[in-house]
Amino acid sequence: MSSRKILACLTALIASSITALAQDCPRGDLDKAYCDRNGDLVADLPTDPKQVVNPSTLVFSYTPVEDPAVYQKVWDGFIKHLEKTTGKRVVFFAVQSNAAQYEAMRSGRLHVAGVNAGGNPTAVNCAGFVPFAMMAAKDNSFGYEMEIIVPADSPAKTPADLKGKKIVFTAPTSNSGYKAPSAILEADFKLVAKTDFEPVFSGKHDNSILGVVNKDYDSAAVANSVLSRMIARKVFDPAKIRSIYKSETFPTSGYGHAYNLDPALAAKVKEAFFTFPWEGSALKQEFQTEDKFIPIEYKKDWSVIRKIDAATGVKYTCK
Repeated sequence: MSSRKILACLTALIASSITALAQDCPRGDLDKAYCDRNGDLVADLPTDPKQVVNPSTLVFSYTPVEDPAVYQKVWDGFIKHLEKTTGKRVVFFAVQSNAAQYEAMRSGRLHVAGVNAGGNPTAVNCAGFVPFAMMAAKDNSFGYEMEIIVPADSPAKTPADLKGKKIVFTAPTSNSGYKAPSAILEADFKLVAKTDFEPVFSGKHDNSILGVVNKDYDSAAVANSVLSRMIARKVFDPAKIRSIYKSETFPTSGYGHAYNLDPALAAKVKEAFFTFPWEGSALKQEFQTEDKFIPIEYKKDWSVIRKIDAATGVKYTCK
């Protein structure tokens, strides 16, 4: 056989192997680092045992929707329960931004997390996040709404009245803080960002809310779950703001683990969430309408969020 034929055969064999590997690792929107062979839209456990992790210390973080210092205390009781259930030391990682949280999990420095509703698709596709739980009430009801708030003495009665004004959002990955209101403002009120209003980003829901309270902003799109908790803590006088729009109900923050966590340890992490005693806990005091964690399926329960992402042209680009 000539060298030319041998080279052609080798080229064909390599191409065939690459195709076989690609078929063996379907991934959909997932980053190239992950595979999704069972079609549940989240990253599979690595097939290489060397990539599976079982750390002596688990790192936990909660989405930075509000002051991390406040939530470190709120989650303290749960962390102790997680330690008891898993037999591991657990530390709270106070992240300052959504991007920092995703990067920490992607790089292996974060093992368990609560990720904001709008950020779940990015965390799933870019960081190997596997959500499995969500907070709910006793009757299994869950969710929150996006509201657009204005100062109490604002002349605005509906979002249409915000044309030419400044609207503050939280972060581009936030569902209620950016993606949902952007889609709604354009589809229902014909308001296009940078054309009909000036979009501004505050970084967090509490920053947006206080910005409206102090009249730094004409209006803000926020999660009313955060709004309710701040009012309950008496952070501000609710008489200083007014809501001019309320959306349909969205899922709340998703709780999950890194895709490469040892299966036995991951099972213990799930057990900790589903057996946590809410009554009398700091979590119950903070999330007053919630009473437990319930199982969720990312493919089904986050479909509305993914539809909003698709409608607004969001891409799960992993940096």
